[in-house]
Amino acid sequence: MNMYSRLKGWMIAPAVILALSTCAALMTVLQFSLRAYVPGSLDVGGLTLENFSGLGNGIYLNALWNTLRLSIETMVFSLLLAYPLAYALVRVRNRTLKSIILILSLTPLFLGEIVRTYSWTVVLGSNGFVNTLLRKLGLIEWPLDLMFTHFGVVVALVHVTIPVTVLMLGAAISHINRDYERAAQSLGANPVRIFVTVTLPLSMPGILASATTAFAWTFSAFATPQMIGGGRVPTISTLVYQLGLSSLNFPLAASLSIIGLALTMVSLLVFGKFTARLQRIGAH
Repeated sequence: MNMYSRLKGWMIAPAVILALSTCAALMTVLQFSLRAYVPGSLDVGGLTLENFSGLGNGIYLNALWNTLRLSIETMVFSLLLAYPLAYALVRVRNRTLKSIILILSLTPLFLGEIVRTYSWTVVLGSNGFVNTLLRKLGLIEWPLDLMFTHFGVVVALVHVTIPVTVLMLGAAISHINRDYERAAQSLGANPVRIFVTVTLPLSMPGILASATTAFAWTFSAFATPQMIGGGRVPTISTLVYQLGLSSLNFPLAASLSIIGLALTMVSLLVFGKFTARLQRIGAH
């Protein structure tokens, strides 16, 4: 028993160290957010709340709104695209087709986020794949503005989140007891009614879990909004980067980070309440 306790302690120790390091980093950020900015210096001044009061400026509110909007849109489109893929991955009987779906869904995970984002610059650019194809088909005369737009950022973010969303939804669908669907079929329900009244509600915990993950992942995304948005689609992460490394205004960057973290936690709490209410729907 003593040996087991020691082994458990050694296994828990890395997690404890990581948690303490994260808390120390967050406390450092919080401390910086409460200090005054000294122009032209890396040093900070005394305690102040001016950093938070200054966040009511339209630039910061616009970044907060863009971040929230991008997170919600990415979450919704990721679910709409990933659910059919996850459903087919679990329910298709043809092994070849299932392998193709699996490869197409999970291949992006083998590439870094920056590499995936760079690939979208090739696709969405003025001379990229989309514009070149449309011009050859005679559908457009001048290139469409796809790069440095809100639309382009959403497309790239959805591509980043889909693999994880497919995995989470696939796990939820695979755990659905098929006897419930057979029972509905024996009572005369057609395939659409079975899906709407049985399969979809039973997969709701997986939907909520993947939606929460996609939302939180997008909320903190930096590389994709920075590279695809090109500074024209401001988010909290890109604004923190600009304030911290370009303007050297670390106190204001820290206060914006704290606000973003607080907003993320509130959003996750809301999702958590919905998840708790609907957990029994997926119980089987």
